[in-house]
This record gives sequence, structure tokens and C-alpha cells, in this order.
Amino acid sequence: MPDAVLLDMPTDLRSTNARVSPFELQENKSNHRGITALTIDIADTRKTRQNDTPRPPPLWRTPEFFFYYLIAAVVIPFMVWVPINLSSLTHANYPIFQYKLSPGWLFGRRIDNSDAQYRSFRNNVPALAFLVLVYIALKSMYIRVATRSMSGIPTDNTFLVPFTNLFAILYLIGLHGTSTLKIFIILTANYHIGKYFAGSRACLIITWIFNFLILFANEWNEGYLFSSLHPDLAPLDAFRGIFPRWQISFNITTLRLVSFNMDYYWACTLPYPPVPETILTEKQRCTLPHPLEYYTYANYLAYVLFPPLYIAGPILTFNNFMWQLRRPVDIRPRTFLSYLMRFLITLLTMEFILHYMYLVAIKDTKAWQGDTPLELSMIGLWNLIIVWLKLLLPWRFFRLWSLASGIDPPENMVRCMINNYSTLGFWRSWHRSYNLWIVRYIYIPLGGTKNMAMTTALIFTFVALWHDLSFHLLAWGWLVSAFILPEVLAAKLLPQSRYGRYAWYRHVCACGGVINALTMITANLVGFVIGTDGILYMVNQIVGSLQGLQFLIGACGCIFVGVQLMFEYREEEMRRGIFRRC
Repeated sequence: MPDAVLLDMPTDLRSTNARVSPFELQENKSNHRGITALTIDIADTRKTRQNDTPRPPPLWRTPEFFFYYLIAAVVIPFMVWVPINLSSLTHANYPIFQYKLSPGWLFGRRIDNSDAQYRSFRNNVPALAFLVLVYIALKSMYIRVATRSMSGIPTDNTFLVPFTNLFAILYLIGLHGTSTLKIFIILTANYHIGKYFAGSRACLIITWIFNFLILFANEWNEGYLFSSLHPDLAPLDAFRGIFPRWQISFNITTLRLVSFNMDYYWACTLPYPPVPETILTEKQRCTLPHPLEYYTYANYLAYVLFPPLYIAGPILTFNNFMWQLRRPVDIRPRTFLSYLMRFLITLLTMEFILHYMYLVAIKDTKAWQGDTPLELSMIGLWNLIIVWLKLLLPWRFFRLWSLASGIDPPENMVRCMINNYSTLGFWRSWHRSYNLWIVRYIYIPLGGTKNMAMTTALIFTFVALWHDLSFHLLAWGWLVSAFILPEVLAAKLLPQSRYGRYAWYRHVCACGGVINALTMITANLVGFVIGTDGILYMVNQIVGSLQGLQFLIGACGCIFVGVQLMFEYREEEMRRGIFRRC
């Protein structure tokens, strides 16, 4: 692909050696980014590259791109109109899915609030917002009381660990009730594995086996009812909290358990490097170990149970979390408020989609009988957009809470779901904190690019099993692994460094982007939307008729135009000194 520049991608907020403050925000005068401001800023992607070849001149005002604008101006509104039409009261399939709709609040429309995962977040946004305010208020009170009892002004935030742990325990009891006891048993067992086998490779092996067994056991035993252990313990099952299925969110927790033990193992076995006095980058915060006295049970609990990130992430490594306590981050108000506005705009966008496009209900009831190949493809595509939004919104909400608490986790979604032409780039920007975790704790230890095919297959098998123990997700993992390899092979056969100067190269890459887009859509429809049976039906309807093949050819042409616009958008970023890996 054109100019595949590889850089580390830290968070979009800068860290500093600022002294402790519950909410120390300063204005940040950022450079004007033009159209590239549509993509969230990732601070350390701004690099000074004096030795780089000059970027090619912009293509925005060329006849070729004016033709692309014309295509986009026609196709994009049509892509919006099709799902709205499929959701109209007069559509033949409306009676099939109407029972899944609920009363809405926009312009008298009903809303498709049938996705259980998103509904649990959407319906609880007011309660979660109130909880955030309570947390910030209590934290401010604790800081005021704690600093009064100290002889001097604290230079770090490690004194917040007791407050974090106390609030986390109360938070867990509210969420999971008596199941909090089960969680603490697992956490304590994992901590002692790390400590007992400190410095031994057995620590890594036993940690991975233990956490894999916990994932399987949690799923198999559905969270372990106390009554299944002994009938006399049955009364403990009466109070299971407002989120009784604690094992669902515990998948995220296992990543933190692995992170602590592996970071502690490396701290025990690797020489302690000199720590720069300057601002630490995201990569430095992840890789630089702490003195062993920081790997305590109290710090471990504060990291694993940190309330803003406990339910859904984003995922921080233990080293990163502790560095942000030892060297508090300075979160600037302009950046924070800009991020808050992004969240609110995204939330409103989701509301409009759910009020005007009832595609989750259509998908769940298979209300697509008689639909054309174009309509079937829009059902699939917009369901993927809804999946992207339903994940993006909780991740940004909890990241906002974390930022308000003084901890800067990675941004999970860098680009819009449909602004992707590269399979590798897509997975770097989709659930990005998870990707960074995988790179640090699986990809690099397994050898990285030395065994790329095997490593990729193992990683996506792990990712599938980590999400859910189901066949369709295993199929998704294997499909993704297979679909990544052609791009890797193409990059070796047609490297940009050798052929990038030729005019035809951009168009050949765009053709590759079309193939990548189709394969990514297929894999994610299998994994997260309609499963293997649903995708087989859609593929059969699209390629099994002349009308379907005609549509497919036209769709490929439209995707080709979209990929060309994506290429130029990334070129514009690089002209402005922004280099990303996605």
C-alpha cells in the first residue's frame, strides 16, 4: 500500500511530570490539521522526518478526484437511503421485525434498541454518568484530606492507591454482589503465581495456563453458583449485584492478570535500565520496568480493579498504569473537551441510526426475504457500522472517566470502521489497546515477523477464544488469518519503496484495497453479525444471479473510489507530519 510507514502509536494525550492534581488541565495550542482533524489525534504520531522524501503534491483538486467526488456524492446518500427504506412502515418485511422495536424520542420514530449488549450500556448512561461524578467528588475529598496529613506536597499519585482499592471493592460489590469473593480468590491466586515463580520461565507458563483454565471454567460453570459448592451456601446466591454475570467482563480482567505477572517477570529477569527524566512516551511507560517494591498486592489490585476501566477497558499494561501514578499525566482541557464532544456526537449519531435504520432487528429476525443484492449488502454493512459504534461508545465513555481520574489509557478506535483498506491497518486501529497488549505479550514473545504466518494464526485463534467459546468466532479468527496473508505477500512482491514512483502503483494498490475491504467485511459479518449460515445465504444471493454479479461489479467500483480517497487522506496526514500505522 502507498507509503506504509510504521510507527509506534501511543495515546492521543501527552504525559508529563506534573505534580499531583485531581484535575489539572491546561490549554493546548495544537497545529491546524485541516481535514485530518476528523481523525482523533494520536500525539506521538507527529514526527519530524527531515530525511524523508518529500510527499507527492495533493490530488484533491485534480480532475481524477473531482470524478471521485461525483461518485461519492451520488453513492453515499444512496447507501443511507437504502437502509432507511428497508426500515419503513410500508416495507413488506416490516411486520416481521416490528415487535423488536421500542418507543423512541426522535421525531416520533420508534427505536431499534434490540441489541442486548448496547442496550445495557445505553439504558444505563445516566446512572454511569452519576457514578462518575460521585467518583470524582469522593476522590477530590480524599486528596484534600490526604494531602493535609502529609508533610509536603506529593510529587506522585501513588497515595491514591488506598482510595482506588476501597472504591473498587464497593464498586465490585454493587456490580457483582457476593461474586466479588470469587473474583478476589482468582486475583489472589494469580498474584501468588507471579510472586512464587518470580524470575522463572515457569511463571509465564503457569500464568497462561491458569488464566486460560479460568476463562474456560468461568464459561463452563456460568460464574460458579455458591449452591453448586454446598447447599448451605445457597443464600449467598441471592445477592448477585446489578451485573450478576461477572464472568463476561472478567475476560478483560484476565488480560490485566497476565500483564502484571509478565511485567513482574521481566522486571525480575532484565537489568533495570536508566529511566529518562524527560516525559515518558507511551512505549516507554509500557516497557520500562519499576523497582520490584512497586509490584505489591495493593498496587496490583488498584491496577486490575481500577474502576473506570474495569468493565470494558481500554486495556493498560501494569507498567503503564504505575508510571502514570508515579509521574502523573497532565490532561489539557482543550483535548479533554474535544474528546467529550467526540463522544457526544458519536452518541447522537448512534441515536439517529437506531431511530431510522432498524437493521439489528432485521438481521436478528432474518427479515430479508425478497431483498435485492444491494439491500442485502447494506444490511450487512450497516450492521457492521452499528457494531463499531456500539463498541466505540462504551470505550470512549470509560476512557473519559479514566481521563477525569488522571489515567490516560490508549484510544481504542482510531479510524472510522469504513475508513480502512488494509487488513493489518484495520486490526491495529480496531480495539487498539487490545492490539497493543497482544503485540507486547504474545506477538513479540512468539517471534514476531520471524514466524508471521504461524504467529498470526495463533493470535487470531486466541482472540476468537478470548471473545467467546463458539465455532463462528473460531471461523472468524481463521478467516482473518487467511485474509491477512495475501496483503503480506503483495507487500513483498510489490514494495512501495521499489514501485511507488510509478503512476500505476496507486491504482494497483487500490485494487488490492478493494479485495481487502470485501474480505474484512466477510470475516466480520461471520464473527460478529450473522455467522456462517447468514454469510453463506448472502454470498449465494449476491453471486448466484446475474443481478447480483452486476451489483458486485458496481460495488467494487465504488469501493475502488473510496480506497483512492482513503489513500489521499493518509497522504494529507503525512504532509502535515502525522504518520500512523493504519
